[in-house]
Order: sequence, then C-alpha cells, then structure tokens
Amino acid sequence: MKESKLALTRSDKMFYFCNDLLLLLALLIVLYPLIYIFSASFSGREAVVTGKVFLWPVDFSLEGYAAVFRDPRIVIGYTNTLFYTVTGTLINITLTIMAAYPLSRKTMVGRNIIMYLFAFTMLFNGGLIPNYLLMKNLHMIDTRWAMLLPAGLSVFNVIIARTFYQTTISQELYEAAAIDGCSHVKFIWHIVMPLSKAITAVLVLFYGVYHWNSYFNAFIYLKSDTLYPLQIVLRDILVQNNIDPSTITDPESMMRKQGLADLVKYAIVVVASLPVWLVYPFVQKHFVKGVMIGSIKG
Repeated sequence: MKESKLALTRSDKMFYFCNDLLLLLALLIVLYPLIYIFSASFSGREAVVTGKVFLWPVDFSLEGYAAVFRDPRIVIGYTNTLFYTVTGTLINITLTIMAAYPLSRKTMVGRNIIMYLFAFTMLFNGGLIPNYLLMKNLHMIDTRWAMLLPAGLSVFNVIIARTFYQTTISQELYEAAAIDGCSHVKFIWHIVMPLSKAITAVLVLFYGVYHWNSYFNAFIYLKSDTLYPLQIVLRDILVQNNIDPSTITDPESMMRKQGLADLVKYAIVVVASLPVWLVYPFVQKHFVKGVMIGSIKG
C-alpha cells in the first residue's frame, strides 16, 4: 500500500520556492569569495592585478604557493599549530567535561552559585595588562603553556555541554549504573562519553578551529620564532611582501611586485584554511545535532 502524500497548496509551493531562492542566494554570497580566493591563488600575477580572474584560474601558476613555502618558518609554524591545536583541544575537552557534567546533575550542592560565577567571567575580566602580569608572574611568557592554559576553558561551551548532559543523560541512568558499582569516573568514561559523541564533536570543532586560528595570545605572549604558530608566521610573510609605492619608480616593476604580493595573500588564506575545510565534513553531521540539542532544549 502506497503512503499518502499531502498535496502542497499554491501558497506552500510559493513559500518553498522563495525559501529555496533565498538560500541559494545566501550560498552564492558566501561561496563566491571562497572560489575567487582559491582561483586567484592559482592564477598568474598579471591576471590577478588586472582583474581577469572571476571563477576559474587564469594563466595557471603556483608562484604564490612557492613564495609562501619558500620560507623555512612555514614548517615550524605548521608543526607548532598542530601541537597547539591537538594538545589544546584535549585540554579543553577534558576541562569542559569535568565542569559541565557535574553542573548538569541536580544532586550537586551549590551548582547554581558555581554556574553564576562561570557566567560572571563572560561579562567581566581583568583586562590585557593584568593578564599579561599574571602570565609573567607564572613564568609562562614565551612558553608553549601561554598558548594552552589561558584558553583552557570556554564558559560558552560549558553551558552548551551542560545543557546537553541535562537533556540526554538522566539521573536514573546513573542510579542504575551505581547499583552495579559504577563510580562517577567510570560512568563518564563508559556511558556518558559514548552517548555524547554529537556534543563532543561540536566541542572539538569549536576548540580546534579556535586554536588553529589563534593569533592574539601568540602575538602578546610569545617572542621566540621557534614557538610561533602558523598565523604569526603567515602574518610575517604577508608583511614582508607588502609593497610601499613610494619606494618604486618603475610602474612595470611595481605591477609585478604588487601581483606577487596579491598572490601571496591569496595563497596564505588557502594554506591557513585548508586543514579546517578538510576536517569539517567529517564532523558536520554531529555538529548540527549537537548544537541543536545543546543550545535549544532545556
């Protein structure tokens, strides 16, 4: 027996048509700059400067990428950023779960007061100078810890995870596990974590992207080139390739150098963004589910 389908009225069809049209327009607005940057990074100098690039690479060239990867600091920057991203995300996930799960249990004494103190830090902080003095007194200036500990916990992510645990992990589930002799640690590791893949994927994505794009803390707290993340290295390369028009009298030479500078800019954007583009499709399905459950329910 065939399932009956509701017939769409004319107004419904018009609504879906307008909705699809607006979504398509939004997609094009967001997608075109990415396509242009990607195409321009593989185009020739003259094509970029003269504005010939529209959708596809013109005069295919890898000169921009060659200029970027010619700098030996790129490998160091990539290595440091991978370390900061992986280690920092592990620290973030551990601290977030340790904070969010207890705060989601109604049996925890004083959880509302603790949650209020967490939320208070979202509105007020000591400021840049006190934070710098604190890092200095802790002897963490120009160390890897300066990139890991100050960003160890996001209260926003704690709130999302706490809401998820409240709506998904019931108290009855823990009581049933406790009857069999399960401790809180075992309960979190063997029951909570397997049931929380969606929100964990969201947290990994949020924290991972933050660490990958981390720039400000490195700019303030780090001094050694061997500790710089990729973003600082790419900034230095970009600054070195900037053109001062007052120093160039030959228009043709200026156009060539400006073309190389533009190629380097586009190549840097692709180099810095490509790993995130590659990882996101694998966590997308968990990302949508986790955000919806963690931020709407409850």
